[in-house]
Amino acid sequence: MRKLLLPVVAMLSLAIHAIPAVAQDAKAGETKAAMCIGCHGIPRYQASFPEVHKVPMISGQSAKYISTALTAYKKGERKHPTMRAIAASLNEQDMADLAAYYAAQAKPGAPSAAASAPAPTGQDVVAQLNPPPDTHVADLIKNGKCQSCHGANFNTPIDPTYPKIAGQYADYLFVALKAYQTTKNPQVGRANPVMGGMAVGLTHAQLKELSNYIASLPGELQTVPQSRLRP
Repeated sequence: MRKLLLPVVAMLSLAIHAIPAVAQDAKAGETKAAMCIGCHGIPRYQASFPEVHKVPMISGQSAKYISTALTAYKKGERKHPTMRAIAASLNEQDMADLAAYYAAQAKPGAPSAAASAPAPTGQDVVAQLNPPPDTHVADLIKNGKCQSCHGANFNTPIDPTYPKIAGQYADYLFVALKAYQTTKNPQVGRANPVMGGMAVGLTHAQLKELSNYIASLPGELQTVPQSRLRP
Protein backbone atom coordinates (compact mmCIF):
# COMPACT_ATOMS: atom_id res chain seq x y z
CA MET A 1 0.00 0.00 0.00
CA ARG A 2 2.72 2.49 0.95
CA LYS A 3 4.61 1.80 -2.31
CA LEU A 4 1.44 2.59 -4.23
CA LEU A 5 1.08 5.87 -2.36
CA LEU A 6 4.50 7.23 -3.31
CA PRO A 7 3.39 8.31 -6.81
CA VAL A 8 0.48 10.10 -5.14
CA VAL A 9 2.98 12.13 -3.12
CA ALA A 10 4.74 13.21 -6.30
CA MET A 11 1.49 14.17 -8.04
CA LEU A 12 0.24 16.16 -5.05
CA SER A 13 3.56 18.01 -4.87
CA LEU A 14 3.45 18.88 -8.57
CA ALA A 15 -0.11 20.12 -8.29
CA ILE A 16 0.70 22.34 -5.31
CA HIS A 17 3.78 23.84 -6.93
CA ALA A 18 1.79 24.61 -10.08
CA ILE A 19 -0.31 27.15 -8.13
CA PRO A 20 0.92 30.73 -8.76
CA ALA A 21 2.78 32.17 -5.78
CA VAL A 22 1.26 35.03 -3.80
CA ALA A 23 3.55 37.75 -2.44
CA GLN A 24 4.02 37.36 1.31
CA ASP A 25 4.04 40.24 3.78
CA ALA A 26 5.13 39.18 7.26
CA LYS A 27 4.39 42.63 8.69
CA ALA A 28 0.81 42.43 7.45
CA GLY A 29 0.67 38.92 8.85
CA GLU A 30 1.54 40.22 12.31
CA THR A 31 -1.60 42.36 12.29
CA LYS A 32 -3.75 39.56 10.88
CA ALA A 33 -2.49 37.16 13.56
CA ALA A 34 -4.78 38.79 16.13
CA MET A 35 -7.25 35.94 15.53
CA CYS A 36 -4.52 33.33 16.10
CA ILE A 37 -2.75 34.47 19.24
CA GLY A 38 -5.55 33.45 21.61
CA CYS A 39 -4.38 29.86 21.12
CA HIS A 40 -1.07 29.86 19.22
CA GLY A 41 0.42 32.80 21.15
CA ILE A 42 0.17 31.18 24.59
CA PRO A 43 2.88 28.62 25.45
CA ARG A 44 1.47 25.16 26.15
CA TYR A 45 -2.11 26.39 25.72
CA GLN A 46 -4.56 23.49 25.81
CA ALA A 47 -7.56 22.94 23.56
CA SER A 48 -10.42 20.65 24.53
CA PHE A 49 -11.60 19.44 21.09
CA PRO A 50 -11.72 16.66 20.08
CA GLU A 51 -9.91 15.87 23.32
CA VAL A 52 -7.67 17.82 25.66
CA HIS A 53 -4.30 18.50 24.03
CA LYS A 54 -1.85 21.35 23.56
CA VAL A 55 -2.39 23.40 20.42
CA PRO A 56 0.52 22.99 18.01
CA MET A 57 3.55 25.23 17.93
CA ILE A 58 3.51 26.99 14.55
CA SER A 59 6.24 29.62 14.96
CA GLY A 60 9.15 28.38 12.84
CA GLN A 61 6.96 26.15 10.67
CA SER A 62 7.49 26.55 6.92
CA ALA A 63 5.33 29.18 5.21
CA LYS A 64 4.17 26.82 2.48
CA TYR A 65 3.04 24.26 5.01
CA ILE A 66 1.04 26.83 6.99
CA SER A 67 -0.67 28.04 3.81
CA THR A 68 -1.36 24.45 2.74
CA ALA A 69 -2.86 23.57 6.14
CA LEU A 70 -5.07 26.66 6.21
CA THR A 71 -6.29 25.89 2.70
CA ALA A 72 -7.12 22.33 3.78
CA TYR A 73 -9.17 23.64 6.72
CA LYS A 74 -10.98 26.08 4.43
CA LYS A 75 -11.86 23.33 1.96
CA GLY A 76 -12.95 20.96 4.71
CA GLU A 77 -10.19 18.47 3.98
CA ARG A 78 -9.15 18.99 7.58
CA LYS A 79 -12.21 18.85 9.82
CA HIS A 80 -12.04 21.07 12.87
CA PRO A 81 -14.92 23.51 13.54
CA THR A 82 -12.82 26.33 15.00
CA MET A 83 -10.00 26.14 12.49
CA ARG A 84 -12.39 25.79 9.57
CA ALA A 85 -14.32 28.89 10.66
CA ILE A 86 -11.09 30.88 10.93
CA ALA A 87 -9.73 29.64 7.61
CA ALA A 88 -13.04 30.36 5.88
CA SER A 89 -12.58 34.05 6.73
CA LEU A 90 -9.15 34.19 5.07
CA ASN A 91 -8.33 34.82 1.43
CA GLU A 92 -5.19 33.59 -0.29
CA GLN A 93 -3.29 36.79 0.55
CA ASP A 94 -4.24 36.56 4.24
CA MET A 95 -2.93 33.00 4.37
CA ALA A 96 0.33 33.97 2.66
CA ASP A 97 0.89 36.87 5.08
CA LEU A 98 0.14 34.80 8.18
CA ALA A 99 2.39 32.02 6.90
CA ALA A 100 5.27 34.44 6.37
CA TYR A 101 4.83 35.91 9.84
CA TYR A 102 4.95 32.58 11.65
CA ALA A 103 7.67 31.10 9.45
CA ALA A 104 10.00 33.94 10.45
CA GLN A 105 9.79 32.96 14.13
CA ALA A 106 12.01 29.87 14.21
CA LYS A 107 14.08 29.32 17.33
CA PRO A 108 17.25 31.48 17.39
CA GLY A 109 20.24 29.55 16.08
CA ALA A 110 18.08 26.89 14.43
CA PRO A 111 18.90 25.73 10.88
CA SER A 112 17.46 27.74 8.02
CA ALA A 113 13.77 27.09 7.47
CA ALA A 114 14.50 26.77 3.77
CA ALA A 115 16.88 23.87 4.28
CA SER A 116 15.65 20.47 3.23
CA ALA A 117 17.03 16.97 3.50
CA PRO A 118 17.04 14.43 0.65
CA ALA A 119 14.85 11.39 1.03
CA PRO A 120 16.74 8.70 2.97
CA THR A 121 18.28 6.08 0.71
CA GLY A 122 20.51 3.13 1.43
CA GLN A 123 21.82 3.99 4.87
CA ASP A 124 20.05 3.34 8.12
CA VAL A 125 19.13 6.92 8.96
CA VAL A 126 16.96 5.84 11.87
CA ALA A 127 20.10 4.86 13.77
CA GLN A 128 21.43 8.43 13.35
CA LEU A 129 18.53 10.07 15.19
CA ASN A 130 19.36 11.70 18.50
CA PRO A 131 18.04 10.70 20.96
CA PRO A 132 17.96 7.27 19.33
CA PRO A 133 14.60 5.46 19.27
CA ASP A 134 14.17 2.10 20.92
CA THR A 135 13.89 -0.89 18.61
CA HIS A 136 10.10 -0.91 18.54
CA VAL A 137 9.79 2.78 17.66
CA ALA A 138 12.59 2.46 15.11
CA ASP A 139 10.58 -0.29 13.39
CA LEU A 140 7.49 1.93 13.34
CA ILE A 141 9.49 4.76 11.73
CA LYS A 142 10.99 2.43 9.12
CA ASN A 143 7.76 0.67 8.28
CA GLY A 144 5.85 3.93 8.05
CA LYS A 145 8.59 5.52 5.92
CA CYS A 146 8.12 8.65 8.03
CA GLN A 147 11.49 10.13 7.06
CA SER A 148 10.76 9.86 3.34
CA CYS A 149 8.52 12.93 3.71
CA HIS A 150 9.48 14.62 6.98
CA GLY A 151 13.25 14.37 6.47
CA ALA A 152 15.94 12.36 8.16
CA ASN A 153 15.70 14.42 11.35
CA PHE A 154 11.96 15.22 11.14
CA ASN A 155 12.89 18.89 10.93
CA THR A 156 13.80 19.23 7.23
CA PRO A 157 10.90 17.90 5.13
CA ILE A 158 11.66 16.95 1.54
CA ASP A 159 8.89 19.34 0.42
CA PRO A 160 8.01 22.65 2.12
CA THR A 161 4.31 21.78 2.04
CA TYR A 162 5.03 18.98 4.54
CA PRO A 163 5.36 19.95 8.22
CA LYS A 164 8.35 20.00 10.48
CA ILE A 165 7.36 17.76 13.38
CA ALA A 166 10.53 17.35 15.48
CA GLY A 167 9.89 18.72 18.97
CA GLN A 168 6.17 19.27 18.36
CA TYR A 169 3.89 18.56 21.33
CA ALA A 170 3.35 14.81 21.72
CA ASP A 171 -0.34 15.08 22.59
CA TYR A 172 -1.00 17.23 19.50
CA LEU A 173 0.85 14.76 17.25
CA PHE A 174 -1.21 11.94 18.74
CA VAL A 175 -4.51 13.75 18.08
CA ALA A 176 -3.40 14.64 14.53
CA LEU A 177 -2.39 11.07 13.72
CA LYS A 178 -5.69 9.73 15.02
CA ALA A 179 -7.51 12.25 12.80
CA TYR A 180 -6.01 10.54 9.75
CA GLN A 181 -7.65 7.31 10.92
CA THR A 182 -11.05 8.96 11.36
CA THR A 183 -13.63 8.72 8.58
CA LYS A 184 -17.31 9.62 8.20
CA ASN A 185 -17.17 12.14 11.04
CA PRO A 186 -18.35 15.66 10.12
CA GLN A 187 -16.36 17.27 12.93
CA VAL A 188 -13.07 15.34 13.05
CA GLY A 189 -10.73 13.90 10.46
CA ARG A 190 -8.06 14.70 7.89
CA ALA A 191 -8.25 13.69 4.23
CA ASN A 192 -4.72 12.82 3.13
CA PRO A 193 -4.12 9.54 1.29
CA VAL A 194 -0.45 9.31 2.25
CA MET A 195 -0.90 9.96 5.97
CA GLY A 196 -4.10 7.93 6.02
CA GLY A 197 -2.28 4.97 4.51
CA MET A 198 0.47 5.25 7.10
CA ALA A 199 -1.80 5.66 10.14
CA VAL A 200 -4.62 3.27 9.33
CA GLY A 201 -2.77 0.09 10.28
CA LEU A 202 -1.41 1.35 13.60
CA THR A 203 -2.95 1.04 17.04
CA HIS A 204 -3.45 4.07 19.25
CA ALA A 205 -0.69 2.76 21.49
CA GLN A 206 1.71 2.73 18.54
CA LEU A 207 0.65 6.23 17.46
CA LYS A 208 1.33 7.44 20.99
CA GLU A 209 4.78 5.84 20.98
CA LEU A 210 5.63 7.58 17.70
CA SER A 211 4.28 10.89 18.95
CA ASN A 212 6.23 10.75 22.20
CA TYR A 213 9.46 9.94 20.40
CA ILE A 214 9.15 12.62 17.71
CA ALA A 215 8.31 15.17 20.41
CA SER A 216 11.61 14.34 22.12
CA LEU A 217 13.70 15.38 19.09
CA PRO A 218 15.26 18.85 18.81
CA GLY A 219 13.46 21.11 16.36
CA GLU A 220 12.82 24.65 15.19
CA LEU A 221 9.25 25.01 16.39
CA GLN A 222 8.27 27.23 19.29
CA THR A 223 5.49 29.39 20.67
CA VAL A 224 6.26 33.10 20.78
CA PRO A 225 4.29 34.53 23.73
CA GLN A 226 1.91 37.30 22.73
CA SER A 227 -0.60 39.28 24.70
CA ARG A 228 -4.26 39.04 23.74
CA LEU A 229 -4.42 42.77 24.42
CA ARG A 230 -2.41 44.26 21.58
CA PRO A 231 -1.87 48.00 21.09
